[in-house]
Amino acid sequence: MKLRELLAGLDFAEIAGDRAVEVTGLAYDSRWVERGTLFFCVRGGRSDGHDFAQGAVERGAGALVVERHLDLDVPQVRVPDARAAMPPIAVRFFGDPTARLRVAGVTGTNGKTTTAFLIRHVLESQGIRTGLLGTVKRVVGGVDEEVERTTPEAIDLQRTCRRMLDAGDAACAMEVSSHALALKRTEGARFAVAVFTNLSQDHLDFHRGMDDYFSAKRLLFTSGQAARALVNLDDRYGARLAAAIDCLTFSPSGAEAADFRALDVTFDITGSRFLCRAPDAETEVRMPLPGHFNVENALAALGACYVLGVPTEVGGAALPDADRIPGRFEPIEEGQPFAVLVDYAHTPDSLENLLQAARRLTEGRLITVFGCGGDRDREKRPLMGRIAERLSDLCVVTSDNPRSEDPGAIIAQILGGVSRPDQVEVQPDRRAAIALALSAAQRGDTVVIAGKGHEQGQELERGQKIPFDDRQVARDELARVASARLTPGA
Repeated sequence: MKLRELLAGLDFAEIAGDRAVEVTGLAYDSRWVERGTLFFCVRGGRSDGHDFAQGAVERGAGALVVERHLDLDVPQVRVPDARAAMPPIAVRFFGDPTARLRVAGVTGTNGKTTTAFLIRHVLESQGIRTGLLGTVKRVVGGVDEEVERTTPEAIDLQRTCRRMLDAGDAACAMEVSSHALALKRTEGARFAVAVFTNLSQDHLDFHRGMDDYFSAKRLLFTSGQAARALVNLDDRYGARLAAAIDCLTFSPSGAEAADFRALDVTFDITGSRFLCRAPDAETEVRMPLPGHFNVENALAALGACYVLGVPTEVGGAALPDADRIPGRFEPIEEGQPFAVLVDYAHTPDSLENLLQAARRLTEGRLITVFGCGGDRDREKRPLMGRIAERLSDLCVVTSDNPRSEDPGAIIAQILGGVSRPDQVEVQPDRRAAIALALSAAQRGDTVVIAGKGHEQGQELERGQKIPFDDRQVARDELARVASARLTPGA
């Protein structure tokens, strides 16, 4: 596509240089530039893309999108905001793929991953090839791929949706983060349905407060990008949103005002059961995902699929075959006489929901291992310490992803919320902390390892990442504990 064709009608751009230059690709990272690429000089928190423009030109960039003129001999498209210019240009370059792809966008603090997985499962059960964009993995044309961030940058998002269409996908289940909404990554994308799961404290290192966080989430529903909306009426922010927009609603507590209601909810370690009362049917639902929070996720998925044309009774019939979500209330079974659960819970609300669900499934003691990530919302650390202490019989505080922060300082902030230090063990080494918890567990106990879930690495300072998977570490330590208990005199 020629540069003038790509920018036709975009009145925010001024072009200096050859307008007929051929654009063969888009990039915002100079390392990904090839001959003919249009390079966007995006200013970020730590670097400025203008500083990498010369390198991009040397790699073959055919033109630049800039916020100020650069002394480089290539066509330059001057715009007020290079980041804001990416979505409309990417939409045009990749042929507006979400105009043909039926996209379900899921936003909220907790539940995005599970809800997106369940939406995809229901649609696939009806023969609707469905892609996936989210925290755990990306699926394009039925092929699993790794991800860097929950919601890709605008160029990557439009490119991936184009690839989905070309690979035969007819729909996409997509997690939409507040960062993505605030940073305009999803602008230009079209959503057949947008789902709001809930909102609780998180990301206050990025947002200026809860109202700012909520405002970012609202953008998915108020920007005109979503054809239909589905909102959790049980959540107080969801109730605020539902009062302000035209939407369908769901209620895992069975509120009569909701369009989709969960009634007669029960669950055990094997899964959950509930009666779903919906606009089109009343149907019994069984699924292999335990916990009230998973009932919430399932109800959201059924509502979204209803909007996408799958009757509620049909969607409910598909859920018994749903796979467990990696790192979400995931049981680790190595023949031990107690339960071990690994979960991604890393916010106060998600940790509380997790431990409450685990408590209902526990005959003996509840033992919790958790930490908090570095370079993230610091205000939630003492809150999570207080929740873990209150809901656990034994709490082991450890390191999570410390990044550039001192793990000891993070742990000290967690302990600031603890009122009974005798109930808390501190072990900064995460492997040793998991081993401590498993060694302490007896028959009938439950050990919950929270915070990292599906993650397969631990992020340290200066971007260093070492291999670390809570699930594999738990398996290794269970084998070691079992061996030690079988050894005479151990």
